[in-house]
Amino acid sequence: MTNVTRRDALRAGGFSVAGIAAMLMGACSTQTSAGSAGASSSVSSASEASATSARKLQIDSKTGLLARSEFVGIDAEVKLADGSMKPAINFDNGATTPSLTSVVEEIQAQLPYYGSIGRGKGQKSAHSTEAFNAAHKVVLDFFGAPESTYTCAFSGTATDALNKVAGALCEEGAIVLTTRSEHHANDLPWRLHAAEVRYVEVDDKGRLRMEDFKTHLADKKVNVVSVQAASNVTGYVHDVHAIAKLAHEAGAFMVVDGAQISSHRAFSLKGTAEAEDIDFFVCSAHKMYAPFGGGCIIGKTDIMNAHVPVYRGGGMVDVVTDYDATWLKTPELWEAGTPNYFGQIGLAKACEALNTVGFEAIEAHEQTLLRRALDGLMDIKGITLYADSNKIDDRVGVLTFNVDKFDAADVAKKFADKWAIAVRQGEFCAHPLCHRLMDISDAQILAERDKPGFSAPAMVRISMGMYNTEKDVDTLIEAVKEIAG
Repeated sequence: MTNVTRRDALRAGGFSVAGIAAMLMGACSTQTSAGSAGASSSVSSASEASATSARKLQIDSKTGLLARSEFVGIDAEVKLADGSMKPAINFDNGATTPSLTSVVEEIQAQLPYYGSIGRGKGQKSAHSTEAFNAAHKVVLDFFGAPESTYTCAFSGTATDALNKVAGALCEEGAIVLTTRSEHHANDLPWRLHAAEVRYVEVDDKGRLRMEDFKTHLADKKVNVVSVQAASNVTGYVHDVHAIAKLAHEAGAFMVVDGAQISSHRAFSLKGTAEAEDIDFFVCSAHKMYAPFGGGCIIGKTDIMNAHVPVYRGGGMVDVVTDYDATWLKTPELWEAGTPNYFGQIGLAKACEALNTVGFEAIEAHEQTLLRRALDGLMDIKGITLYADSNKIDDRVGVLTFNVDKFDAADVAKKFADKWAIAVRQGEFCAHPLCHRLMDISDAQILAERDKPGFSAPAMVRISMGMYNTEKDVDTLIEAVKEIAG
């Protein structure tokens, strides 16, 4: 069989992995019988798949964003409480975005050429391995992480990735610094693995107290600093490169949870100087217009090779004997088990689509929608908004609020039942931050949580995607007005 290298695969046309399929199948077929009907069929099918994968994305001429036809299911009708049908309005993108049509097409194009990754010698296995390897490079480029310094290892969700990073970096006695703004995924794993976890506080608007980083790092005992790039509650974008500089000056690693930044703002692991570079970055595909289950860990290669993850299994080892094992280098070291091939292919394809649009257009659109939503809500009596409603340039398209005298769950249900508006209610896996924003103390929570009928405090969250429109926002505002009376 002809050995097709990763470099050759990338030269075949970037990350049109169905296009790689055509090249691979053609290369493999030269080693089979010239009269083999199966070989000629494979080449023909792969070429057709390449054409499907190469379809040009449709761009809305007014917004510069992807046309609505590029998103799966966003105009699907749902049943309301009165039995009528209405197109759904999704304002729950902070939890999960709809998949892109181009991502689904790419996955469908790959299905006929699906084989085991890095194990088999068949043509399909060879193709899948090369496409999987090519996807690593696409994701590295998307996040501004040069191959000379960084490696991309695919994971499950960002939660899975952060658990792996925490298990690898937290050696005995490790001290970790994170913040009270974090999603539980960037808090609880550190509590499990670290000897001590310290926290940077937030101010009354929910912004990080940057001076707290200097205070906590002054003794130079912290081993890891881990901070979200953007909050899933307030939408604040954090200056993680400035924090990285402080972490590195104190001798600590810098880890960034990128789940809420990756489809909203351009992000590079490289800072303006080496001291500002990020050591580890994680994200989830399902918040980037790709299917569930895909994600990545991008880390500095030398650090990844020096730390063996707690999560272990096949594919990460060189040799295993009765009582010993030697490890492969990253990314294999960090990719134990059979990978989620289609999840990662989808992630890479979504990265391509987001690059095609460009983040300037995405950011401008979100700022317009966020300003319109906040202005509309501020004009309604009985609405409590959390976070800074005036200065929003450091916020992605997320806002949280409550309607006086209404439980958040009731508000969310009314949205769905009458207007087909999907939102999130609760504390968004960020309880400490939500408690602070609602001015609820730990003592109050602990005193009430074990009583019969306890109902956890909650907010309503609106989180925007690039396909949401000003009309969607106006519908939401009218719904809130009616609910608030």
